[in-house]
Amino acid sequence: MKLAFVIPAYNEEALIGKCLESVIAEIARSKADAQIIVVNNASTDRTGEIARSFPSVRVVDEPKKGLVNARDAGFAASEGAELVANIDSDTIVPPGWLDTCFREFDRDPKLVCLSGPYVYYDMSTWSRFLVNAFYGLTYLIYILNRFILRVGSVVQGGNFVFKRASWAAVGGYDRSIQFFGEDTDVAVRLSKVGAVKWTFAFKMMTSGRRLEKEGVFKTAGTYTLNFFWVTFRGKPATKDYTDIRPD
Repeated sequence: MKLAFVIPAYNEEALIGKCLESVIAEIARSKADAQIIVVNNASTDRTGEIARSFPSVRVVDEPKKGLVNARDAGFAASEGAELVANIDSDTIVPPGWLDTCFREFDRDPKLVCLSGPYVYYDMSTWSRFLVNAFYGLTYLIYILNRFILRVGSVVQGGNFVFKRASWAAVGGYDRSIQFFGEDTDVAVRLSKVGAVKWTFAFKMMTSGRRLEKEGVFKTAGTYTLNFFWVTFRGKPATKDYTDIRPD
């Protein structure tokens, strides 16, 4: 299956290079048929310049700032790919990530979306312990929502892959969602047309900048609130968000 990485990037000159190096290395290691699309989302720094310095990377400019706007622009540019891997510009793809991805989709023809947790490589041991505890609760909610209540599933924003045709069939991205709840919207709508799986076997490395700046409990509370709001009411409760990247 042909796969496209879609990577939204806003003022990420400090980390976009490491992200792209990890993606390129994983594609080379796995010998996957994959392309890389970086969406330069109204950046005012060298993000676009750095991304364009990688010959195998295609850069798409999306002037309307916002995570969902950027993901949508990348999705439009991914035409021709069967799978779309949605990661963030501060993530580092670990070796074996693509192997897990293709294995899961090959194993289950009904699978339309695959997701898994983050590993925060730059956080303290105590903070990582708290995050792991929250992920334990996340897994229980995943089981409850997907298999018992059948109202959706769990998707980790920045670490999910979906079938392009399935996402197009359910209408694509809702650009009225600014930030919080975009991943839950994906989980709820795709679960209506196929299986949406969340597994600890599908880990992604990422920065814990937002958690460290806003606090683990506050951030977890905000995400949890919007998870349930989108699941049961269709829209996030929180519209405003704080940019943690420098302007």
